[in-house]
Amino acid sequence: MDSYDDRGSESGDGSAEPGPDRREEEPFGAGQALESGPRTGMAALSLPYQIVAAVALSVIGLVACGQLAMVFLHVAPSNTLTKQHGEAVDEWVYPEFEQNWKLFAPNPLQQNIAVHVRAEISGADGRRTTPWMSLSGEDGKAIRGNLLPSHVHQNELRRGWDFYLSSHDNENRANGLRGQLSERYIRRIVMLRLGEHDYGGTVERIQVRSEVRSVAAPAWSEEKISTRPSYRVLPWWTVTPDDLPESARGADK
Repeated sequence: MDSYDDRGSESGDGSAEPGPDRREEEPFGAGQALESGPRTGMAALSLPYQIVAAVALSVIGLVACGQLAMVFLHVAPSNTLTKQHGEAVDEWVYPEFEQNWKLFAPNPLQQNIAVHVRAEISGADGRRTTPWMSLSGEDGKAIRGNLLPSHVHQNELRRGWDFYLSSHDNENRANGLRGQLSERYIRRIVMLRLGEHDYGGTVERIQVRSEVRSVAAPAWSEEKISTRPSYRVLPWWTVTPDDLPESARGADK
């Protein structure tokens, strides 16, 4: 007859402790299940592709860090690095990453500048002059409510006018070749915009002016700022074939 202890060890009672063989088999089976799972990410690539991916990520990271460093030095105040390597920084930044503000001295626009034009039209009823038309206002209408506004509507006229002002004196006299180039640029922009309107005749002359208004102070400020407009009126320009768009120039010939 078997003893009680012997019968307890041989019975199928769940309270009995597993033998040494059973305890060793469970971790081995669990390890096999983990090793057989699918690999993801770079671990799923072969060794050569893992090396290529690591090198590519390293290069992208270095370029991103270099870009941030260059832009930071460009907008930062003058320091030892910018004095020694300013040319290298400018070559990297301009023209794709140009910034028109300083990191520690923001310079927001304090004036609203609008460019207007009027034209002298020659038609069947003789010559007449159109009212002033706001080219900047038309650009503003094209931008408002547009999730992806055109770069032309945002910057072409504004940058062209800045170019003209920086290359002319207060008497509208050109400062060298850049002044003549900026004038031709403004004339072509104006004729492109006028070509979108039907005035019932031929544009013989154009005149451009700018309207400058200071931005009003916020309601909580006690600062008093005049918002009355000031104008800069340019002389009349006679339209030449070089001022016309290619389509209009061919039709004129």
